[in-house]
Amino acid sequence: MSISGFSKFSKEKKVDWLIKNHFNGNIDAKKILKSYWNEDKKLQQLHDEFTENCISNFYMPFGIAPNFLINNKFFTIPMAIEESSVVAAASNAAKFWMSRGGFKTHVRSITKVGHIHFLFKGNKDELIKFYESIKSDLIKTLSPLTNNMKSRGGGIQEIKLVNCCEKMNYYYQIEVNFNTCDAMGANFINSCLEKIAYELKKIANEKYPMISKNLEIIMSILSNYVPNCIVHVEVSCPVNDLNFESGLDGREFAEKFVQAVKIAEVDTSRAVTHNKGIMNGVDSVVIATGNDFRAIEAGVHAYASKDGNYTSLSHAQIKNKNFKFWMDLPLALGTVGGLTSLHPMVKLALDLLDNPSAEMLMEIVAAAGLAQNFAAVKSLTTTGIQKGHMKMHLLNILNNLQANQNEKDKLINHFKSNIVSHSEVVKALTKLRKND
Repeated sequence: MSISGFSKFSKEKKVDWLIKNHFNGNIDAKKILKSYWNEDKKLQQLHDEFTENCISNFYMPFGIAPNFLINNKFFTIPMAIEESSVVAAASNAAKFWMSRGGFKTHVRSITKVGHIHFLFKGNKDELIKFYESIKSDLIKTLSPLTNNMKSRGGGIQEIKLVNCCEKMNYYYQIEVNFNTCDAMGANFINSCLEKIAYELKKIANEKYPMISKNLEIIMSILSNYVPNCIVHVEVSCPVNDLNFESGLDGREFAEKFVQAVKIAEVDTSRAVTHNKGIMNGVDSVVIATGNDFRAIEAGVHAYASKDGNYTSLSHAQIKNKNFKFWMDLPLALGTVGGLTSLHPMVKLALDLLDNPSAEMLMEIVAAAGLAQNFAAVKSLTTTGIQKGHMKMHLLNILNNLQANQNEKDKLINHFKSNIVSHSEVVKALTKLRKND
């Protein structure tokens, strides 16, 4: 059913309309929606104003992974994720590497980029001449927007004209590189780009009629592809330290692990799932700290394809009897602005991390991603991924079957020594209820 003026309804009226027209008046649906409203009205209003047409809140589990030693400093990392095994796996990996030097990280670069995309159907050389003559004026007009950022050490790093006619007829860009300091900077970047585009067209209209006639601005927007906003993270230890209860000695484990990573480097099907495991760790911290995980996902997967084929983000090697596992990750993150100063849980998460700079947060997020990847590949090459995953998934199955606490306790103990599957859990619960 269509409706007009919906955004102007009160939240109560929106819910009533939804229940009537999509849930056949089901009062249970209304109860569920309202049960997630926060009793603190000011806090609920804050959440209501985060998005359009808010009718309730959608909770995510907020877990913590302790024992992360990053550049000789300990962190307890907040992770917002619903996948049951992720926090446990990251925590286990962190604990393992804690006594082996921990995670070594450094930020390689922090440049973010945006573009004015436009068509120009005139003479290329005339366009270049026009651009070079007004370039400094374009930068000067940005002062009201950039002064505050410049005072913090950021601002515009470079601005250049890019000929993209080989990709599409008449297509050009003005590419602008930014340093946005501790802000993710999307609004700052887009405001600067739109101002440049406006001034570009204005100057052309006023002084260069032949340029103006052939110039069409298409759009001005930042890019979530940030191959020059990179953090490096690695772990390493002697291969003899890689002894687990797997029947493999350290050398055998390391060799098998390296081969597993090489498969992800050469096979796209494996690389996608391999990198998804990295993003389990990355996204959970990105969400917990109020950053844009969709932007991170898009940029990371584009980076994994930068050489023409989609490949593993992480790499491993054995050299001189030492095992090394590392990756470079593009992460455009912020610790000021947006939700970081509004969402109480986000502020708490950043407090937990000792209120890091954006660069430090890049390093923390990268360590969480590498830890998760190490845990996943370790499981795959030893016990198999399902053993640990299904043990963690057991509670979800029991909750779905409406097991009480006594039944949960008994079945958790039962499945410590038995394979977990949905059918086996149903069978064991049915037997337990009959005996009781």
